Amino acid sequence: MDKLARTIELRPAILLVVSGIVGSGVFKKVAPMAAELGSPLLVLACWIVAGLISLAGALTYAEMAGMFPQSGGEYVYFKKVYGRLFAFLYGWGAFTVMRTATIAALAHIFGQSLISLTSLQDDSVEFAVKCVATLLITVLSLLNYRGVTFAEGFSRALIYLTFAAVAVIAVIGFRAETGSFTNLTQAIPRPGATSHTLVGSLVAASLGAFWGYEGWNQIGYIGEEVKNPQRNLPIALGVGTSIVVGIYVLLNVVYVYVLPISTLADLASVPGKIAGVEVVRQAAGWVGATFISVLILVTTSNSTNASILMPARVFYAMARDGLFFKAAAIIHPRYKTPSVAILLQSVWSVVLVWSGSFDQLTDMLVFASFIFYGATALGVILLRYKQPDLLRPYRTFGYPIVPAFFCACCALLVCMTLINQPREAITGLGLIATGLPFYWFWRKRSEESNIENPVLNE
Repeated sequence: MDKLARTIELRPAILLVVSGIVGSGVFKKVAPMAAELGSPLLVLACWIVAGLISLAGALTYAEMAGMFPQSGGEYVYFKKVYGRLFAFLYGWGAFTVMRTATIAALAHIFGQSLISLTSLQDDSVEFAVKCVATLLITVLSLLNYRGVTFAEGFSRALIYLTFAAVAVIAVIGFRAETGSFTNLTQAIPRPGATSHTLVGSLVAASLGAFWGYEGWNQIGYIGEEVKNPQRNLPIALGVGTSIVVGIYVLLNVVYVYVLPISTLADLASVPGKIAGVEVVRQAAGWVGATFISVLILVTTSNSTNASILMPARVFYAMARDGLFFKAAAIIHPRYKTPSVAILLQSVWSVVLVWSGSFDQLTDMLVFASFIFYGATALGVILLRYKQPDLLRPYRTFGYPIVPAFFCACCALLVCMTLINQPREAITGLGLIATGLPFYWFWRKRSEESNIENPVLNE
């Protein structure tokens, strides 16, 4: 059987973690968060807390990634801890909503940013946005079809541009004549108070922040293609996530420094407005607005590329185990990529682009993702108890407090989403549950053909 080649070293792995996270959320989500909370300090607290929780998750995941450095990430971990059915439901959820909806949402924001630079108006805007998103997914999927090294090099170039652009935004923002540090302490009556308690509003706002951090776990999907993965995967997870937390906190301080919280909250009700663009427009005029619009094009295309590159390996691993469309296990003879898995992923992502709004997609995928994030953290604890002698090249920092804390945060977010946003939560669960008949079909077919994959029997 052909195998994926190990070509990714430590620094590219760290940059892929950053690339997989930094997308549109940090530019867009501050407005609905401001509208929900009415306090700049609470908005900043949400970003900081969500970052620390994500970092706790990365440190916890690093133990699993070091122990099981194969393609598939959580799919592989769940097979070891919970068995094939739960692992399959994760992979099916990744295909139906979690990872493909991430691709669709990022591509949608890319389309919004590009169309905002044109003169299109009214009914034609949304159609044009979806056409652009479809084109982006298609082009980047073909890029990843050609090879992981080529796709990773493209991602690396874009993330260096992003680092430079974030520094420019910070300088422009803090030099803005209208900016003031008093904006950080001036709150307005909490707009979300009519529908949510303070805890409910914090959880609802945190969904936006967690969407901004979504993707930190994706490096585990390409474990088979990382050199010295037992060492490099844990380092990449911890360092990459820490870099993103610093970037996000810096940008959000700039936002609330330049614009008062009332203005940011008002932006949430204006269709097509992106808070980050309006902040830089205020600080540097149309030149600044154009600059950040181009930056959003760079970051969303880069994050979309990373989100196409890594999750396709989950579907490849499932197919290799006989639990997905058989063709998805094919490795391209020339490019050494899971070519069919990439194409299947792109087709479903395009379907999601045309099926729903950006916020519906992101709220749905964050809820579904945190079910499995919590399961991974719990798995670290269970394996420590059941298999204490298992080789662990990296042991979670602060065990058992860090994984237990992360697991509790996941449970809280899942429960509060079920209470406050039941439609998105139930839709996400329903999409995952649609995998059950497929699992029974593929398992039965595998048993009838007497095909035993050695990966399943490790």
